[in-house]
Amino acid sequence: MDRAALTTSPGTTPPATPTAPTTPAAPPSPPLRPRHRDRALAWAAGLLLSVPAAVAACRALDEDGITPFPQLLSFLPWLTVPAGLGLLLAAAARRRTLAFVAVLVLTGTAWASLPYTPTLVTPYGPSLARIRVIAANVEFGQATGSLIALARRERPQLLYVSECDPACGRALATALTGLLPHRVSVDAEGSAGSVLLSAYPLRDRSVVPSTMGMPGATATVAGRSVRLQLAHPMPPLPGQVGLWKTELARLRDEVAARPSDESLIVAGDFNASQDHAAFRSVAAVGLLRDAARATGASRTPTWPAEGPLPPYVQIDHVLTTTDLVAGATRFPSLPGSDHRAVVADLDLQEGR
Repeated sequence: MDRAALTTSPGTTPPATPTAPTTPAAPPSPPLRPRHRDRALAWAAGLLLSVPAAVAACRALDEDGITPFPQLLSFLPWLTVPAGLGLLLAAAARRRTLAFVAVLVLTGTAWASLPYTPTLVTPYGPSLARIRVIAANVEFGQATGSLIALARRERPQLLYVSECDPACGRALATALTGLLPHRVSVDAEGSAGSVLLSAYPLRDRSVVPSTMGMPGATATVAGRSVRLQLAHPMPPLPGQVGLWKTELARLRDEVAARPSDESLIVAGDFNASQDHAAFRSVAAVGLLRDAARATGASRTPTWPAEGPLPPYVQIDHVLTTTDLVAGATRFPSLPGSDHRAVVADLDLQEGR
């Protein structure tokens, strides 16, 4: 072929080069849900649920267990918050089984937080006497002045004072001699001292063996014998949970040993809430009623009343036999102490 024939003349269009047919582009696939995020949410939910589940199980099994469970039981009502967050995270992770477990944990924690009271016998008959009780921890005697002012204002017939050293005891006796002339005490320094002051004459004085003073005595009120017992066992700190249980058990034995026809008021700093089995055993053995529970105030916190945290647990109680009916319960502040006081108005009724 002549080379000139292959040369394109000016102004002419070269022949088109054949091309392969094109395939239409596939539509973009939706982004995949990141599995690592789901896994992280599931792990976070499991961690949040583990503590409420374990603590609620202790409550359901009526056991305080070992450290850290006695300490965590003080937070039981508040553990519904991490349980609820765990449920939300389990749902966000789309783990049905985990979400079902979270529902069970949240329900169990909320159920365990319901107020506790033993089986009660309904009292009957007219009221024989009105008794006002104050239970207060004055924190190494620092709130003695505040307690004197409170007692003068409230005018109780019975005053249970924990952590009252000899100087505190002398100050109370001097300031309140006209109001509460009778007393039984454990005279010791620091937190070991305790005083029980009474408007009624006292007899049968005794002391429950304990690290901190737990004195008791018997009074006659409107012709009835009423046993008075101050409570102040050791707190359940790590390393002394066994001692805490032992001292609450001694208090329980003291309650159980009283005559069945004798009225009883046990009050003070129990270092235990209604969520602790050791505390409930004291109430159950004598069919005692918590004055705060009877007046709808069983979740009113009394400790810690000073420091960075607001009060979150009720560890100060007034427990009574069923013939002593609580009409009102209040928790006034006590400047100088890390506890709120408990003021309970009780009606001593004729029937049991």
